[in-house]
Amino acid sequence: MEFISEWLSEYDLNPTVVKYLSTIIMILFIAIICIAANFITKKIVIRIITHIVNNNKYQWDNMLLERKVFHKLSHFVPAIIIYNFSSTFHYFKGFIEKGAITYLIIAGLMVLNSLLNAINDIYQTYEISKTRPMKGYIQVIKIIVITLGIIVVIANMIGESPIILLSGIGALSAVFMLVFKDSLLGLVAGIQLSSNDMVRVGDWIQMPKYGADGDVIDISLNTVQVQNWDKTITMIPSYALISDSFINWRGMQTSGGRRIKRSLYIDKNSIAFCTDEMIEKFKSIHYLSDYMINREHEIVEHNTKNGINRSNPVNGRALTNIGVFRVYINHYLQKHSGINQDMTLMVRQLAPTEHGLPLEIYAFSNDVRWAIYESVQADIFDHLFAVAPEFGLRLFQNPSGNDLRTMMDEPRRDGERAH
Repeated sequence: MEFISEWLSEYDLNPTVVKYLSTIIMILFIAIICIAANFITKKIVIRIITHIVNNNKYQWDNMLLERKVFHKLSHFVPAIIIYNFSSTFHYFKGFIEKGAITYLIIAGLMVLNSLLNAINDIYQTYEISKTRPMKGYIQVIKIIVITLGIIVVIANMIGESPIILLSGIGALSAVFMLVFKDSLLGLVAGIQLSSNDMVRVGDWIQMPKYGADGDVIDISLNTVQVQNWDKTITMIPSYALISDSFINWRGMQTSGGRRIKRSLYIDKNSIAFCTDEMIEKFKSIHYLSDYMINREHEIVEHNTKNGINRSNPVNGRALTNIGVFRVYINHYLQKHSGINQDMTLMVRQLAPTEHGLPLEIYAFSNDVRWAIYESVQADIFDHLFAVAPEFGLRLFQNPSGNDLRTMMDEPRRDGERAH
């Protein structure tokens, strides 16, 4: 500054003009240095760093580059230059130093924010991140860092120690509890969700209270994002997963089998003992031939041994069409390529209802993917609906309008034939 003033004085200028011109020239000089330093940092140093990062075998430094950690570090250079030149302006030295320090603190907060995001990105590349997400903890650290940063900035601007301001936070604890209520509840919920492994990114969860039914796509400090099957997004408060009940389908997804639990309703009036013709017919069915031969031999042996008179079908043991149909379904499922044979498989009768006799199929598909599961289930019941009449069985359904019309037309046709 003194050198510029002496240089201008050689031109016999007014001292006041010299003073203002030297100040302007000094400001321009500092600005040029800052621009040049920023240009060198961003265009040369950052390019060198980018080249090094892109040409090594490590992946974590790519995350730092993507989050622009190195770019934001370049903001320190102009602030440091301005701070070092602050002594040049005697009257504004304190103000310039405070402004430069404030800028450094803000730039530091920006760097820390990007660094924390990069750390979370790096952590998500590991398999453990699916079971132990740390995004919520990162957000808590951000809140603490930003809060402390604001306190330091204010303390710097008013020229007081940050400790004095920190001591006053205790008196504002109730206000902070109110302001950060959701964040604190979310932090506690996040710790419980993580430690108890209650939910992970990628889990299929159902929470009817919040209209959620789909995959978890993100777990943060305050919310859990669920992408529903219709591609809408439901935001659930993290603490709601602790306070309310929800269904997590992860156990089904990892088991390798998805449950099929559906019933056929058999008209009870169609259930009957098997006639000799029916038995011969059933022997020709691939899944029943061995069973029918062995079962028929067993029943004849039992009735003969006990001297049972079979002239009345009520006496002794006999096959029924519903029993044979149940065995057929069981054998059919055992041979079905879409059924998991290592998990529970059974065909059982439930208590009769006004809709008939429920014959329940309880089994597990060997593929948990939704579309394939539905295809396997539909394939099984398509076959069973079509094959039931072959066993002399009728499937129950409530009469439709066409059924009622047919019932009304039959007496009319009978009357016409009588005339």
